[in-house]
Amino acid sequence: MEVPKKLLNSVERCVDEALEGIVSSNGGLVLLKGHRVVLRSDLQHLKGKVALLSGGGSGHEPAHAGYVGRGMLSGAVAGAVFASPPPGSILAAIMTLWQSGSSGVLLLVKNYTGDRLNFGLAAEQARTQGVSVDMVIVADDCAFTQPSKAGRRGLCGTVFIHKLAGALAEEGCPLDGIVAQLTKATKSIGTLGVSLSPCSVPGCQPSFQLPPGDMELGLGIHGEPGIKRSKMAPADEVVKTMIDHITDPSSQSHLSLKSGDRVVLCVNNLGALSCLEMAIVTRAAINYLASRGVQVSRVMSGSFMTSLEMAGVSLTLMRVDEEILRLFDAKTTAPAWPNLCSESVSGRKLYVEPAERPAASEIKPDQGPFTLAMRAVLESVCKTLLQRQEELNALDRAAGDGDCGSTHVLAANAIQKWMQTSTIPGNPCLLLTALARLVEEKMGGSSGAVWRCSTWGQDYAGCPVPCCGRIDEVIHSSSRWPYGSSAGSSGESRSGCRVHS
Repeated sequence: MEVPKKLLNSVERCVDEALEGIVSSNGGLVLLKGHRVVLRSDLQHLKGKVALLSGGGSGHEPAHAGYVGRGMLSGAVAGAVFASPPPGSILAAIMTLWQSGSSGVLLLVKNYTGDRLNFGLAAEQARTQGVSVDMVIVADDCAFTQPSKAGRRGLCGTVFIHKLAGALAEEGCPLDGIVAQLTKATKSIGTLGVSLSPCSVPGCQPSFQLPPGDMELGLGIHGEPGIKRSKMAPADEVVKTMIDHITDPSSQSHLSLKSGDRVVLCVNNLGALSCLEMAIVTRAAINYLASRGVQVSRVMSGSFMTSLEMAGVSLTLMRVDEEILRLFDAKTTAPAWPNLCSESVSGRKLYVEPAERPAASEIKPDQGPFTLAMRAVLESVCKTLLQRQEELNALDRAAGDGDCGSTHVLAANAIQKWMQTSTIPGNPCLLLTALARLVEEKMGGSSGAVWRCSTWGQDYAGCPVPCCGRIDEVIHSSSRWPYGSSAGSSGESRSGCRVHS
């Protein structure tokens, strides 16, 4: 098996170069020399406040360096890809934050053995040097109904804890107060992921194998095994399965959720899902929660804790009240935190009515000598377009973007639906006008524009077209259609139409 391609300079330097890239593009961040540690560039503002430190293996970007900034983390320690950072670097970060005048240092740690050991060792060493330090463990994974002795894994819910902790620290809350509030908040968070593909550590083969057409539910952010493999399913069904599992009362790892509860929802791209897919999953999650009577107070949708190039998504739910929402909405300068709407998304009106188009004079279509013939022709054309979709796409891929067949299928479906409910005009010009309107509203693409442009000329041939709103006469002969086609071609030129040959 080949090692997957990655756009790197070297495997050995990839983490260091990535950190340099993050810091060089964000003026509020600096690197701690000699260590893979990202810090706020304004450490002087920590004086008298609790400093917040997190971190873990690299490969989960933007976590954790992307969450360093006022109102979130004071620093983040990075290990090698998927490997916990060494305690020496963690201790160096703790001491730097402590010496900046902070009142204490709080470590925010995902529940992985390596992270707990290394952050724990660094904390013990810091205490021997007089540092006031504490640690909060985040374990939000809902995959396993009976977790192992190691407990639930720390996943994307850690980002919520970063945000709440940052808001509390910025307000001057003492170390023990922050620990108490975060400990309570961690019990109100649940996460579950699903993968459509594996990921691969730079220079290595994929972390696991997933047969074509399969997906894996409940895997970890390092590619650790999940709880179940199944065949691909529609997004709505996958999201329902995920939320039902997160909230299943029979599971020891479940998040208790009932009708009337308020939640913050995070739809997290594990690395390689398209924005299109992410939007569909987000819609599905909001709609399904609403169907269960759960109010979605805030939504985050994007890449927040990834697994390199894994194609997959995780859903995180956090039960909230007004105080948690206040902390969640607090301002931050962390570069990876999204610009969120501070209003509930549940119950919003999603659509507005379009502006009315100017009324056009119309003639009620009547059947004529061409009606039956035109119906047969249209049915045949639509059937052929549907059958030849992939063939047309393949031809288009040789010269364009490969959507010609798919675009014409939109027109075919619209025409078939129209024929079920409308009278096919017996007058050819009225028929063209009706088809032009369908193309204009339903087809899109370059093909749709070309077909629509070609109908403009029928106005010059005396045919009624929707763009002019004028009916001078109804011509029952097709003798002037060539003139219309010529005028249509001129219309294409005026519209800037350029068709690939």
